[in-house]
Amino acid sequence: MSENRLQEAIKILKKSGVRITPQRHAVLDYLMNSIIHPTADDIYKALEGKFPNMSVATVYNNLRVLRENGLVRELTYGDSSSRFEINLSDHYHIICEECGKIVDFHYPSLDEVESLAQKVTGFEVSHHRMEVYGVCRDCKELVKHEQH
Repeated sequence: MSENRLQEAIKILKKSGVRITPQRHAVLDYLMNSIIHPTADDIYKALEGKFPNMSVATVYNNLRVLRENGLVRELTYGDSSSRFEINLSDHYHIICEECGKIVDFHYPSLDEVESLAQKVTGFEVSHHRMEVYGVCRDCKELVKHEQH
């Protein structure tokens, strides 16, 4: 399934006249297969072995191009580094206050929020986002072990 999505994304880029460099392909592929919402630094570290001449600036540049073409979403939460994800479906995020991990969850009935907000305020709604905060299972376990 991921391979089809990758081909679909490449088609969108080509249609916009974006060159598919090996680095751009690798960044896209990495994001498609990542469930951790990586930072640009995470992506750089994951790919530097394969592309020794690639810089963090190259990663940022590629992320910008992918974002401008609607394929990547930049997540800015709190004051920590931006995290990135493939922009494919509407979903929400739960964020660990300890380690910053972001996990997706789906809650389709929240889709009605936009039409209700539009009706009540007369605004033309473009999008919404919701964040839920807490402590992830890994960090909870860590705290438990430190207390014993």
